[in-house]
Amino acid sequence: MARRRTNDVRLIVATDPVLITCTFADNGLVQGLVGPQNVNMTRLEQRLDVVLHSRGNTITIEGDADKAVIAENVLQQLYERLSNGLPLESGDIDGAARLATSDTVAQADLTIRTRKRHIAPRSPGQAEYLQALNDHELVFGLGPAGTGKTYIAVAKAVSLKLAGAIDRIILSRPAVEAGERLGFLPGDLRDKVDPYLRPLYDALYEMMPGDQVAKQMESGEIEVAPLAFMRGRTLTNAFIILDEAQNTTPMQMKMALTRMGENSRMVVTGDLSQIDLPTGMKSGLKDALETLEGVKGVGRVSFTQRDVVRHDLVARIVGAYDRRDAQRKAASQE
Repeated sequence: MARRRTNDVRLIVATDPVLITCTFADNGLVQGLVGPQNVNMTRLEQRLDVVLHSRGNTITIEGDADKAVIAENVLQQLYERLSNGLPLESGDIDGAARLATSDTVAQADLTIRTRKRHIAPRSPGQAEYLQALNDHELVFGLGPAGTGKTYIAVAKAVSLKLAGAIDRIILSRPAVEAGERLGFLPGDLRDKVDPYLRPLYDALYEMMPGDQVAKQMESGEIEVAPLAFMRGRTLTNAFIILDEAQNTTPMQMKMALTRMGENSRMVVTGDLSQIDLPTGMKSGLKDALETLEGVKGVGRVSFTQRDVVRHDLVARIVGAYDRRDAQRKAASQE
């Protein structure tokens, strides 16, 4: 059976295992798809459990029928990415493979475009999160480190500002535990809080040229500040990100949520398994999730170990801790 497409010819040979041959139109793009010394093909083989062979502008896929078809779809997606002038990094390959082997079906282009990067979902949770950011004015992103909660939120904020949809970006997090006790630290106020806000700065510099970040911070178009600085303000035409929100108190969380003014959006991120509040004090994030359950305009996305997009070992570490915590919880209930 043969089937022609715009960019390739697909030939399936009815053998066991299945053999699929894809011939692409642009040999130069295929070289980028394959990668130096076939590094990209090797990565896909490991992720999708197939065998890939490349020759000229043709890539042959060998493996289980379902896996071979998935691999073909992934190759098509990655080829289209290159066709659109976008770079192809190892994370893009991992993300395409991860999404292709999940139950997630992308209903629309969820790519966020900034001046320095184009960010597309690399896991089922990220796809759900990006859709929620499009659909809701207030979004809670919950889950372990390495899932892209803050990074994607910053990217969304930068893209909306570039499009003129908002005027300001406000990035905030509780500094030095929930009480924000900064007085004992050396230096002026900026010296005291900057180390705790560093992840937010890092995300900004990933999305924008450094000189523009500095210029917009000086003008107030971008503000990175500890949570206490939001008290008493009404933030209009702004995209507000509250990071590490598990370390807010219920009163702090209510204060933060009620800062939203006209034409503002807010993303609240946190990991309920990493609460640093004093024993017996309820997390403001947990309290808000309970209080706002079912409220119109509020989205909630929970990431899992499967959504960790850092080093593969990070996902295994998160999984090990989750299993340990589950065992302890079960033991305490006996």
